[in-house]
Amino acid sequence: MEKGKSGKVFLVGAGPGDPGLITLKGKECISKADVIVYDNLANKDLLRFASKGVEFIYAGKKGGDHTLSQQEINTLIIEKARKGRVVVRLKGGDPFIFGRGGEEAQELSKEGIEFEVVPGITSAIAVPAYAGIPLTHRNYTSTVAFITGHEDPRKEKSDIPWDKLSTGAGTLVFLMGVGNLRKIADRLMENGRPANTPVAVIRKGTVGEQRTITGTLKDIADIAEEKGVKPPAIIVVGDVVKLREDLNWFEKRPLFGRRIIVTRAREQASEFMQNLAKLGAQCIEFPTIEVVPPESWEPLDKAVREVSSYDWVIFTSVNGVKFFLERLEKAGKDVRELKGVKIAAIGPKTASIWKSLQIIPDFVPHEYRAEAVVAYFEDQEIGGEKILLPRAAEAREILPEKLRQMGAHVDVVPAYKTIKPHGDISFVKELLKTGQVDMVTFTSSSTVRNFADMFKGEEKALREWLDRVAVACIGPITAKTAWGRGFAVHVMPSEYTIEGLTQKILDYFSTST
Repeated sequence: MEKGKSGKVFLVGAGPGDPGLITLKGKECISKADVIVYDNLANKDLLRFASKGVEFIYAGKKGGDHTLSQQEINTLIIEKARKGRVVVRLKGGDPFIFGRGGEEAQELSKEGIEFEVVPGITSAIAVPAYAGIPLTHRNYTSTVAFITGHEDPRKEKSDIPWDKLSTGAGTLVFLMGVGNLRKIADRLMENGRPANTPVAVIRKGTVGEQRTITGTLKDIADIAEEKGVKPPAIIVVGDVVKLREDLNWFEKRPLFGRRIIVTRAREQASEFMQNLAKLGAQCIEFPTIEVVPPESWEPLDKAVREVSSYDWVIFTSVNGVKFFLERLEKAGKDVRELKGVKIAAIGPKTASIWKSLQIIPDFVPHEYRAEAVVAYFEDQEIGGEKILLPRAAEAREILPEKLRQMGAHVDVVPAYKTIKPHGDISFVKELLKTGQVDMVTFTSSSTVRNFADMFKGEEKALREWLDRVAVACIGPITAKTAWGRGFAVHVMPSEYTIEGLTQKILDYFSTST
């Protein structure tokens, strides 16, 4: 995948929706791309694997609304490749299973453009598996067929041999067929499939929005109509559908169906969202803070140059460590400069960065907040000692103030600052307004303040919306900020970590149902 003058196109299968189902090679292609042309069914979370400066082009098709026609997509990827770019054509599921990847590959071949196909896990097998339906089972059937439920409308007649298909395979899987569900059921029954054959329709499979309905060929269209089932969905026909009663693992997870807003900065939200998603939650990423460099690097760079003169360096966050180490490297130095300097780290994640560098912090408080650090140093002789505190440009002053009162010389230097993003709030606003959110999570006071400020002018309405929603805060300082904004707080762990917050959220929903 070397970037060369000729350019190259990778037709990459993004999998069925769950970002964890991307292949290792697919992820590698995304990370090395210059241009990514992605579809509606490709999970947008996969784009975070891309390197900086990548050109993203949305070419999705949803409900008949085509952002770009297929011919325009073909022309686009050819043009980008001819400019020497590495192009990833990111397609939902597998490129060669009803994904028109074959057509795109033909065009590339015709134009002499080098390409590779990176298969993906097709929704045809993954979605039924997430619904607890094995497509084959030796006690039920050894044959399976994949069929499009939406043929090219320009065809004069169907290419599907319904007379042979209806009884020719034990399990039938129809993709993109919800709009034609009644017609599909009728055709199968007309051609010999028993009316009582079990059928499942699985919408938005492998993600937190997955919904499954079951019935028979005779009644499934009526049930789907009554339930308001809409695309995208997979239709499974066959006796294997009966196994769902015993094998439905995905939809039985403890947080399945819960919609949770995560307000953490995008760079740090992934682990939290993954933890919640593993428990079945549908996470809505809504970062209310963005971590950016400080106004000037000079104060931190000066401290880095003189770091060996300090007795202690106290890190209050992962971001503080990250930017400190970046500036240390920028100055042509490494962690050997810290020889003889004691390190304090608030929180296990902050401490773990140092441990990964084979440096064990001298102090990690049991309670992950400034007050616990103050309590520790009250028992130390720090009069006259020099302490460096690289942290956010705006932070609580209790720690440096108390340390100075103990006689220490404290240098507080901005290692980064947090700002309020300028993203679109309309989607989250509509979810809150219509009661489609179960919980909002806050992991710092900044996330609370910025969240509230994003709804400026609608404070009263926001409080009313949140009255119907559980609010989770990572610790007492964050909770105090939330109370100050008029929000009730329903969840707060005793251990102020992401793991502690996740467990407390799980406990809350386990006891509230």
